[in-house]
Amino acid sequence: MKIRQLEAFRAVMLCQTVTRAAEMLHISQPATTRLIADLEDAVGFSLFERMRGRLHPTAEAQALFEEVQRSLVGIDRIAQTALDIRDMQRGSLQIAAAPALALSFLPRAIAAFMADHPQIQITMLPHSSRTVVNMVSEQRCDVGFAILSMNHPSTHGERLLSTRMVCAIPAGHRLASQEVIRPPDLAGERFVSHPRVLDSRLQIDALFASYGIECKVQVETQVSWSICAFVEEGLGVALIDPITALEYKGDGVCFRMFDPLLTTDFSVLFSAQRAPSILLKAFVAHTRAFALARLYPRFVVG
Repeated sequence: MKIRQLEAFRAVMLCQTVTRAAEMLHISQPATTRLIADLEDAVGFSLFERMRGRLHPTAEAQALFEEVQRSLVGIDRIAQTALDIRDMQRGSLQIAAAPALALSFLPRAIAAFMADHPQIQITMLPHSSRTVVNMVSEQRCDVGFAILSMNHPSTHGERLLSTRMVCAIPAGHRLASQEVIRPPDLAGERFVSHPRVLDSRLQIDALFASYGIECKVQVETQVSWSICAFVEEGLGVALIDPITALEYKGDGVCFRMFDPLLTTDFSVLFSAQRAPSILLKAFVAHTRAFALARLYPRFVVG
């Protein structure tokens, strides 16, 4: 017994003639008749009787049709599900992300993605970059977005994009009129920065040390958005990633180009134990394009 035979049987039951059934199946009438005959051989009883030039289903056919209909509807549903998965109209994504991306940028990127894929479900979990790495390695999420390039034996990572840090200064600051800020300009200034455990802080400290300038850090926080808020309150200046600068909505902060180059790398992490889905690959590509379309080219490295 083959699925095609059952499809022919259902078509004849629904259309009541072999001619219309053949049209429904997009095959010839003799091919439809042959499929019905083969099914009768397989089940061991007659399915139709011809009376006055018309086919009439037997009682056995009526009983069989109920089960065939249920089974083929299930197969149709499976086929439709497969199409939905292929066309990314079905599925879910669990996303873990560093706060610099999770607070504003990723929600906007997700909204744009879901406009084209309205049936999918997304869960986003903000965590520190190190926690994001652990979540991906333990398969507690489908994908992780982290700041910095972190390696872990249970994850596969790739660069989402590399960006150029910008200088955040309070509105009305003496340096607000400058287009480009350089380390000597910040001598004697108080700083708001990430903790020393993060590579971004180590980069900044090393650069200013090379200029013989001490970074007088007044406030430390892991969240880039909070760094901007502290700068707005006049507690210091800061060097941050341009995505946070793009998304920050406060009016009391000015963002200026900083020279020399300091980079913030955004990484996307997958589990090394399973391949990313079609949906996940499409979302990552969308997120990268979404970021590049909104950042000034001068803030993107490479």
